[in-house]
Amino acid sequence: MNASALSKLNAPRIIRVFLCGDVMTGRGVDQILPQPCDPHLHENYVRSAKGYVRLAEQANGPIPAPAPPAYIWGAALDELNRTPSDARIVNLETSITRSDDYIPKGINYRMSPENAACLTAAAIDCCVLGNNHVLDWGRAGLLDTLATLERLGIETAGAGRDQTQAERPAALEIEGKGRVIVFSFASPTSGVPPNWAATPTAAGVNLLRDFTDESIARIADQAARVRQPGDVIIASIHWGPNWGYEIPEEQRSFAHGLVDQAKVSIVHGHSSHHAKAIEIYKNRLILYGCGDFLNDYEGISGYEDFRGDLALMYFAGFDSLSGDLADLELAPLQIRRFQLVRASSADIGWMGRMLDRESRRFNVRVALKPDGRLSLSWPDAANF
Repeated sequence: MNASALSKLNAPRIIRVFLCGDVMTGRGVDQILPQPCDPHLHENYVRSAKGYVRLAEQANGPIPAPAPPAYIWGAALDELNRTPSDARIVNLETSITRSDDYIPKGINYRMSPENAACLTAAAIDCCVLGNNHVLDWGRAGLLDTLATLERLGIETAGAGRDQTQAERPAALEIEGKGRVIVFSFASPTSGVPPNWAATPTAAGVNLLRDFTDESIARIADQAARVRQPGDVIIASIHWGPNWGYEIPEEQRSFAHGLVDQAKVSIVHGHSSHHAKAIEIYKNRLILYGCGDFLNDYEGISGYEDFRGDLALMYFAGFDSLSGDLADLELAPLQIRRFQLVRASSADIGWMGRMLDRESRRFNVRVALKPDGRLSLSWPDAANF
């Protein structure tokens, strides 16, 4: 083989991934789509999902209803078209069901199976389901969720009809490049009830019971059994509380352990309703909290300083030969009238300053680009 052919063989093959945080298309969002569920809720203060629509309209103006399935994505569709991705991955924090078998936990999210077409409107490839809302409407609701996503051709990870399926990662084939392997885990630190864990005979979530070395070793073994040359491996984890910028040391040690032992390229953390710090460890990406991407929280007061109305799109490129991060951009948006719209210059600036402040403890700096996106730099980014 001549030098030119060898160079081409060893040339990086970049796999591009779109990630975001919590996609909560139930409750009020479900009500504005064409075929909503019964709006009755089992909450202490709001008895109808339509109440969340009214709150949002009082805050920001009328919402078209019924809205077409693509409505909720708004400006995100332009950003997705602007940066084509080989895989689009979201944390779906909603049960897709008309089941009335609700779990008495205070807040229960569901959207109708008919309205799940909103996921295909954004060409979502994989929904991670290891979170604290996917069983809000019982195991019957989870079974409906799995069946609906299978019908739509959307891969899932993090929950299943039994423990084997819940632990199985999604495998997204990227033609001519390799695969994106997605593991999904639900941590009790995010409010996941331990009895939601899948068992050999019962549906449930892939429960991550703790952040110990034993858990790291178990995940590393699972990754080793499925890994092939050219794979980019993602560990998607629903962990921690909804508010606050703190990064517990056990989370950081666990994320580092997944990079060191399981050789993951991305630790995709979520649960916080706002974006949190970003770390680049050994040229692997650690997102400690991606924030909400879609929700029905408009008009609800409290925690305004965290700006939970601002959403982030994470566009990351990885060298499939090494699994290392090759490039990363963030696109800030805002949730307004149950739709993603372009954030103002002031809000983009706020997001950039916040992420820079929180990420600099990990030697990561965040800067505003002329096109309104955010870019990252770090000491090892020689080829960034």
